[in-house]
Amino acid sequence: MSDLIGSLAMSASGLKAQAARLNTVSQNIANVDTPGYRRKLTSFENVLNPESGMPKVQAMSAGLDQSALTVIHDPSHPLADENGNYDGSNVDLTIELADAREAQRGYEANLRSFDNARQMTKSLLDLLRR
Repeated sequence: MSDLIGSLAMSASGLKAQAARLNTVSQNIANVDTPGYRRKLTSFENVLNPESGMPKVQAMSAGLDQSALTVIHDPSHPLADENGNYDGSNVDLTIELADAREAQRGYEANLRSFDNARQMTKSLLDLLRR
């Protein structure tokens, strides 16, 4: 029974991690046109759950993407330098949409795993009641 509860906990930690990743992606997309904005990154880390002793996944803030910012030429922009250029963001919508899709698929997989463990736990409890 504890293995089933442990698998529920692992799936729940995966759900939380993918939700955090999707939150980071949505922040990046929201700031795609913000001058000087650097893309936020999310990484995952396996940690040991102190209560159950079972592994779980945790989303960690990996910091900011240090790739070059896009230089935009717009002499009328208030942040433009003497050449009419200013730094845009380094967010690429194609990458963000791919990350969002990957996070969605990961979330769905963890949700299916959680539901399977829940169904097995329910079946086990039904058998024990007989």
